[in-house]
Amino acid sequence: MRIIFAGTPEFARVALTALDAAGHAVVAVLTQPDRPAGRGMKLTPGAVKKAALVMGLPVLQPETLKSAAVQAELRALACDVMVVAAYGLILPQGVLDMPRLGCLNIHASLLPRWRGAAPIHRAIQAGDAQTGVTIMQMDAGLDTGAIVMQRALAIADHDTTGSLHDKLAALGGAMIVDALAAASECRLTALPQPTCGVTYAAKVTKAEARLDFSLDARQLARDIRAFNPAPGAFFTWRDTVAKVWQAYACSGSGAPGAVLAADSGGIVVACAQDALCMTELQSAGGKRQSAAQWLAGHPVADGDLLQVF
Repeated sequence: MRIIFAGTPEFARVALTALDAAGHAVVAVLTQPDRPAGRGMKLTPGAVKKAALVMGLPVLQPETLKSAAVQAELRALACDVMVVAAYGLILPQGVLDMPRLGCLNIHASLLPRWRGAAPIHRAIQAGDAQTGVTIMQMDAGLDTGAIVMQRALAIADHDTTGSLHDKLAALGGAMIVDALAAASECRLTALPQPTCGVTYAAKVTKAEARLDFSLDARQLARDIRAFNPAPGAFFTWRDTVAKVWQAYACSGSGAPGAVLAADSGGIVVACAQDALCMTELQSAGGKRQSAAQWLAGHPVADGDLLQVF
């Protein structure tokens, strides 16, 4: 089976590696153009491009797939199926219709829940007990295509977006190999998505990662896990911006944002309901530290008021 693979970040790299290990013929890899990254803003390839070059696969990096020339180049590859995972570019109808078996997308949620750009973040934020991976037959809508395979995965109490991402990426890689095996034997069936239970996972912004202590402490604890590793939940104290990497809800009451305790056990801050105990923090330019280590350089005291909206 001739495959065009389209993807850009680490989530997609895992799937590409799984396809290569399974012996599939990937005739081309579509990935986004190199982007500036790091302090020097040097043009840097994505994880998929790096892996594809090591595998010796041809790499295509068009700015858009709407170009007639680009579509002609893809058509000449005569692929059977296009596998798409976190590619980041819209596939026009002409591209969707091109492969004999269509375009299969690996999406990190149990569709129709969490369509959109940030399904892993939003599942953790919402306190979902489970998520999973859906392989769908792509159409012109936003993650609205028919489901060809779906598997669930429990969300652990300690899962962050980073840890859950890795679990789902591995699951997605295994599932796309299984889906293509079924497709080659004409065993793959597509079922329309349910019309109920649709939710949308909007792209995460840095602004929403600012901790709002006027919210429930349990919600803030979920937010911290959801924004780990990026963009990183944060608060301000005096002139310091501090990111919070680990925290949990605990008993306590007071004015939202007021520090109830600050010691080796953590920094306890009153919220609208209960309190938030922050146990791992990081200042700009510094390393992640335990609460005790962070407090040694930042003398937060009981009664101090942290940033409140």
